[in-house]
Amino acid sequence: MTDIDPITLSVLAGRMEQIADEMDATLFRAAFNPIIAEAHDASHGLYHAQSGDTLVQGKSGLPIFVGVMSFAVKAVIEKAAADGDLQDGDIYIFNDAHIGGTHLSDMRLVRPYFRDGKLFCYLASVGHWHDVGGAVPGNYNPAATEVFQEAFVLPPVKLARAGVVNQDIIDILLRNTRLPQSAMGDLNGQMGALDLGIRRMDELLDEYGADTVDAALDALGHRAEALMRSELEGLPDGRWEAEDFLDNDGITDTPLAIRVALEIRDDRMILDFEGSAPQCAGPVNIALPTTVATAYVAIKHVFPALPANAGVMRPIEVKVPEGSLLSAEFPAPTGGYTETILRMIDVVFSAFAKAAPERVVANAYGTINALSIAGKRSNGQPWVMFSFYGGGHGGSPETDGLNHGNAPISTATIPPMEILEAAYPVMFRQWALRSDSAGAGAHRGGMGAVYEIEVLEENGAEAFLFGERGRFAPKGIAEGQDAALNIFSYEQDDGWRQPRLASKIRGIRLRQGQAVRLETPGGGGYGKAEDRQAADIALDVARGLVSPDRADRLYGPAWREVRV
Repeated sequence: MTDIDPITLSVLAGRMEQIADEMDATLFRAAFNPIIAEAHDASHGLYHAQSGDTLVQGKSGLPIFVGVMSFAVKAVIEKAAADGDLQDGDIYIFNDAHIGGTHLSDMRLVRPYFRDGKLFCYLASVGHWHDVGGAVPGNYNPAATEVFQEAFVLPPVKLARAGVVNQDIIDILLRNTRLPQSAMGDLNGQMGALDLGIRRMDELLDEYGADTVDAALDALGHRAEALMRSELEGLPDGRWEAEDFLDNDGITDTPLAIRVALEIRDDRMILDFEGSAPQCAGPVNIALPTTVATAYVAIKHVFPALPANAGVMRPIEVKVPEGSLLSAEFPAPTGGYTETILRMIDVVFSAFAKAAPERVVANAYGTINALSIAGKRSNGQPWVMFSFYGGGHGGSPETDGLNHGNAPISTATIPPMEILEAAYPVMFRQWALRSDSAGAGAHRGGMGAVYEIEVLEENGAEAFLFGERGRFAPKGIAEGQDAALNIFSYEQDDGWRQPRLASKIRGIRLRQGQAVRLETPGGGGYGKAEDRQAADIALDVARGLVSPDRADRLYGPAWREVRV
């Protein structure tokens, strides 16, 4: 083991993080579909050559991918060992969610990095492709009962052998999408990002040597572990429980429990999800890699200063009951994984609030509201507008929640209205903050949003929604109040309607001029509503964020004496 001084270690940590950041930026600029190019639903990182553990991840990618991509790299390591033919220049590709986590829309590319003929580490790229086949354009099928109804399933296969791309694999991919040009653009972007990563690793090792860089990677993992143990030692020992519910699985209108018991003992933590609902028929199941990765994301929110590598998780045990919707087996559908992992984060926050309320925020809005609107243009060309939508974040010990933010599973952004209107035959009648949507508290939650989207195409369109929080509102903590429910409506000849299952529906026929409307939840409140400053309440009312009647009801009339 090469000794490494703190200054060199800090420099190398920054350099390797920069490599991952530059890979992120390369894909964001090259991708064809706005979910990657605008929303940044992608990630890149460096992974251990033998274990597949996360070594370094870029700051712009999605945090959920930190953990799941480790499982993806491990799957490639096992595949390469079984085949016995790993070479420099190989690239593996797959989207199988039960092996690599998340869902089938996330296409993973994994490439070994060799130095002087020896495997040094793996580089990996993951990005959310616009459409990968399946029954529903955009792949969020709320009625799926198996993965084959969600998308085309690709196990780990070699996209390239020793630097030579296998065109047969590309042909199969492009034949299984409604948007082949978009898929090809995204694929080229991901391969380009990996090429850049290889060049930057060569430059780094040319300058510092393989032994020094390898020692730095090892030291960073040990330091992350030591930091995590130190944080845990500063918390009280004990066991705290929390539960919340998903509306339903899209098939049967029955709530599904997500439960956690958080236990801290000295410098170790256990997150035990015993008591969570069993594997269900619909697509809110998640595979074990996704559950472990989500636990990591929740922990990173609670301890934001910790670095993004696998060392953080060494003192933490994640217990997941077999047969539950958190450890679903193939071919259980997993397309709506986002909704389930958001509820996991909510319950971890709620449990932590009982142990150390000063470290957590109230529940965020809790659904990405995956909305697809699709059809054919007058020239016969298909179009698919898939996007996710924002809502309010929870109040914190220091401030009100963020208005109209993105989900806490990601650093992604919400695609701008102008980009969506330019790319698809739709018009946003409304894109605004939703007043009275936040939970009250000493620090209220952030506001949700209202989106109303009209179809302009003369051939009309079909709409599909995969959402949550239509039955169970985002929770406040530290005696803060809950936020508003999620509301989805769609326009028909006889007026506006709402789905039977509240947050999930497929196959809504829309004529030209008809619209859909999302009213997303705000965030939960933090602390007692009676402790909110009258001046803050008056300012909320003046800005139209809270109606006067609601302010009176929640906080009392004292705010009316304040001039703003």
